[in-house]
Amino acid sequence: MISILVGLLAFTLAVLSGIHFYWAFGGKWGFEEALPTNLNGNAMLKPNTLSCLMVAAGLLLMALFYGLQLGFIPVNLPSWIVTYGGWILPSIFLLRTLGDFKYVGIFKKVKTTGFARRDNAYFIPICTFLFVAGYWVQYIMN
Repeated sequence: MISILVGLLAFTLAVLSGIHFYWAFGGKWGFEEALPTNLNGNAMLKPNTLSCLMVAAGLLLMALFYGLQLGFIPVNLPSWIVTYGGWILPSIFLLRTLGDFKYVGIFKKVKTTGFARRDNAYFIPICTFLFVAGYWVQYIMN
């Protein structure tokens, strides 16, 4: 059971990483829709290639962290990385789920934009899964 959950974490993070790499290399599908907007429809972020690459690399490292826990890659991480990383990674997604209290997350005030609807339908559930599953895995494995 726990292996399936760890595998789902690794897979989800790898897919999200792939999407960000796609955007970094010029892909357009879903890019505009993933940017928070204000009430006027103006994007609140202007990500460039470097920022997309940094997010993609971070998500890929997170996927590898969980992949290593499955034992597919024969590398032993120091115990402090497994312990602290296992709590820090899901905490990042907890913060994203909670949001910035204005445009992003469950406590956002701007709720009528296209992004806000997609945030409620897709982004918040994905981040909620990542933080709940991540905490559960860390709790069970330690």
